[in-house]
Amino acid sequence: MRDILVTAIVLGVLPFIFRRPWVGILLWCWLGYMNPHRQAWGFAYDMPFAMITALVTITAFVFSKEQKSMIWTRETVLLVLFIGWMFITTVFAFYPDLAWVQWNTVWKIQLMVFLTAMIIRERRHLHWMIWVIALSLGYYGVKGGIFTIVHGGQFRVQGPTGTFFGGNNEMALVLAMLVPLIRYLHLQEPRKWVRLGLASAMVLSGIAAIGSQSRGGLLAMAAMGLFLWLKSRHKLITGIYIVLAVGIIHAVMPQEWYDRMYTIKTYQEDDSALGRINAWHTAFNVAKDRITGGGYNMFQAPTFRHYAPDPFRIHDVHSIYFEVLGEHGFIGLALFLLLALFTWRRASQVINQCKNDPERKWAADLAAMIQVSLVGFGAGGAFLGLAYFDLTYHLMIILVIVAKLAGVLDRGRPVAQEDRAEASFPRPPGFNRQRQTWQGE
Repeated sequence: MRDILVTAIVLGVLPFIFRRPWVGILLWCWLGYMNPHRQAWGFAYDMPFAMITALVTITAFVFSKEQKSMIWTRETVLLVLFIGWMFITTVFAFYPDLAWVQWNTVWKIQLMVFLTAMIIRERRHLHWMIWVIALSLGYYGVKGGIFTIVHGGQFRVQGPTGTFFGGNNEMALVLAMLVPLIRYLHLQEPRKWVRLGLASAMVLSGIAAIGSQSRGGLLAMAAMGLFLWLKSRHKLITGIYIVLAVGIIHAVMPQEWYDRMYTIKTYQEDDSALGRINAWHTAFNVAKDRITGGGYNMFQAPTFRHYAPDPFRIHDVHSIYFEVLGEHGFIGLALFLLLALFTWRRASQVINQCKNDPERKWAADLAAMIQVSLVGFGAGGAFLGLAYFDLTYHLMIILVIVAKLAGVLDRGRPVAQEDRAEASFPRPPGFNRQRQTWQGE
């Protein structure tokens, strides 16, 4: 039944993409983040729905009358350079067969990321896209939070099998990035019952992240929660949600969870932690030896035997930084970190220019919450490997779209209030479109 339902939804939406290519971006986000076909057990489980949606969306966009231009900024240019460098490192990879399989996944993700910047041109479409992402990942957050409470934290919260975030560690990091997006929707939502649902989703997603029993996830949630409170417009309300989540966690989590979390302080005695450190040394040694690194999926037994301090302690790298360092060398890591820095500065620029403008306050809110998501990604990513996950790069490109819609990128010329109105929701009756109020940069 689930197979039929998912297939019917996808096939039913595809025709609408030909008239509205932005619908294809929304459908692709739903398939890419929720992975609904992975909730089925029949013919739909391995169906390439995302690929079909991507092909239809690209075809519809190419033949549409919409303007076909890319938003070129320092972030998008740097992302192109990073993708190009990853292609070069794949050519010289230690394990070409494994590397090209991963490259095939990464370039398809990046293609859709750039297509998002070309197709999403209105604020309402961007708003709906964030709703789709939040609902898709929030499904696992709400479900995992309820699961943790019902079972008293005895079992780990896992992600969908066969996806980027199928493991408990990856699931925790994704949920840490999700909570700020839900908070953005919560800030923009006027309906009380929807706000209540979003608030509940935030709390349950936080509980689910802790219920994953990931130590890196705990650090990600702690860093994200602190920064969420600092960046929030309503610190009292945000503080109440955080205290509520912490209170529930304290009430339901068993002693075994506290014992596991305590091993963060005694990592010298933890085999898993020592394995990660050995993998980090391996990544550093490979990067020193090869300018291109070892390529995708280089953390294999032969690599450890040649480069690791302990050649027989084979472990996954579990760090976005050392993952990129080992697989793409120091150049790759520099591009990766510079991309994060540029994104952060762009968000700060949007916040500074829009926070005092009532019509553009939504842009400041979204930029601030993207910063909070990146804090969770950066903090948790130090101990969790999810360097190529879609959401990270989608948030970067979303920020570029926000800057464009809010007029932040239009330096050197005034931005008409009517121009900004095109990025907003439809005006209420009686709005004076003849008014010429100008906002200097």
